Amino acid sequence: MSESAVLEVSAELKTLGDKIAGLTLKQAKELSDYLKDAHGIEAAAGGAVMMAGPAAAAAPVAEQTEFDVILTSFGDKKLDVVKVVKNLTGASLMDAKKMVEGVPAKIKEGVEKAEAAKIKAELEAAGGSVEIK
Repeated sequence: MSESAVLEVSAELKTLGDKIAGLTLKQAKELSDYLKDAHGIEAAAGGAVMMAGPAAAAAPVAEQTEFDVILTSFGDKKLDVVKVVKNLTGASLMDAKKMVEGVPAKIKEGVEKAEAAKIKAELEAAGGSVEIK
């Protein structure tokens, strides 16, 4: 390509381009939303336009392998929950109590699904409420 290459555009496209360039920020956002919703077209991070492919061609979602166990409530049996948290984390009694009182608290991080379910069952048996994320 030469340095003086000129892009030739039809009058219709020039008019459309001039209209787009003259949009307010609000209008440009509305146009962007319309193109995304109606036609599956959205701007990429670099400013290029990307079109959505068929849904069947979507990349498969990787299955989550690591989970966090989060205590959301200690219920009526706070002392029992503190004891379980102490045993599970290896923390001191005071640190386990602070964790329990500071709900929501991450009890275990990055554990396998089976271990997360086991921890959840232990905490719920003690009277706590737990989420696995």
